Amino acid sequence: MKYKILILILFCGCNTLLAQVKHEREFRIKKKEFPSAAHDLLKDKVVAAKKLKYYKEIDSSKISYEAKFRKNKLWYSIEFNEEGDLEDIEISIKAIDVPNETYEAIQNYLSTNFISFKIKKIQQQYTADDSIDATFKNAFQNLMLPSVNYELVVDAKKERGYEQFEILFNAEGTFLKIRKSLPPNYDHVLY
Repeated sequence: MKYKILILILFCGCNTLLAQVKHEREFRIKKKEFPSAAHDLLKDKVVAAKKLKYYKEIDSSKISYEAKFRKNKLWYSIEFNEEGDLEDIEISIKAIDVPNETYEAIQNYLSTNFISFKIKKIQQQYTADDSIDATFKNAFQNLMLPSVNYELVVDAKKERGYEQFEILFNAEGTFLKIRKSLPPNYDHVLY
């Protein structure tokens, strides 16, 4: 009896860790509200960017800042922590830009774990594990490296209907993390 309860507790704990709810809100901010260290880094590393906009993300566990812009016909999102340290650089891409084997592994995971699904967004993610210079160079050259991750926003159907998930895969298409997304919070009326 003790073992059944222990197994049940472990199973519930692991299940909770695998599908965390994403309580994240993103809103636009002014340039002066952006961390100065991050702004200085952007001035130094980002040249010829168009439509540069600043955002603040409030998550259930952290606060981060993002700069979003267009450069060389690609949309970039550079994320910083509260102190202005680089966390990652993401590039919005299409399914055709993902290597075939990786995309097949991702599709296999999605079809195995969901009744049906639709990929809404794919981002190629360069984490700040290397030096800052190397991370920017790799991202701006759009290199396919073994350290690249793919972040997908997916509308998927499970037992209880459709939900939106943010799913992270590595360069080989191996599943890393999943978070259930909440719909955006609109403070204004939509027509």
